[in-house]
Order: sequence, then structure tokens, then C-alpha cells
Amino acid sequence: MLNPNLVILYVNDARRSTDFYTGLLDCVPVEATEHFALFALNPAFRFGVWSRSDVQPKVSGTQSSGGGEIAIPVADVAQVDALYADWSARQIAVAQVPVMMEFGYTFTVLDPDGHRLRIYAPSGAN
Repeated sequence: MLNPNLVILYVNDARRSTDFYTGLLDCVPVEATEHFALFALNPAFRFGVWSRSDVQPKVSGTQSSGGGEIAIPVADVAQVDALYADWSARQIAVAQVPVMMEFGYTFTVLDPDGHRLRIYAPSGAN
């Protein structure tokens, strides 16, 4: 079985996205250049941002931004509400206010390039 351990988002401005995710994740990148940043979120998972203009091979298609979603589970409904309050106070664009859905209690915000960040407490979490 394969075990993916890295997600990379193609972004319009890597420095802006690096600053955004540094503040949001409360984590500094382990590697950063003008066009790329890599965050080690835990020993088994890494997250990166890469300037769309610098990606090799070049990105094709008509989509210029967004188009992806990163889902982040949390322990309970209270943590969803606390993160929503914190991220809203930072004036991060909200795509979906906290709501109960089939899979759990969730909200969704957008990064500077329109990628979705979904926080959720799975169904059954208090």
C-alpha cells in the first residue's frame, strides 16, 4: 500500500502563502525559497506551497487558482468553534460558517489563492 505524506498547493505568490500558512498553522517552514515553502506538520506529513509560475512541469489548463481542499479533523465541536472564531478574527475569507453536516460539524475558509481549508469534528465528537 502507498502512503502519501505530502500535499503541495500551487499558488500565485509563494511568499504571501508562506506567511499565511505560517500564521495559520503556527509553524515555520523547514524549507523556504522565493517560490516554494515546505512545512513539517508532524513526522509523517508535510505540506508545501509552490509558485504556479515556477512549477515543473508547467501547470496546464484554464484554472488560475484554488481548486483544492485540505480537511483538518479536530477533537470536538468546541474546537471547531474556537478555530472559527480565531480565523474569522484574522479576517480569513469564510466560504462556509460552522454547520452540522452528514460527516460532522464543520466550517470552511479560503487561503489567498482560493484553496479550501475545512475544519471538522467528525460525527459523534462532542
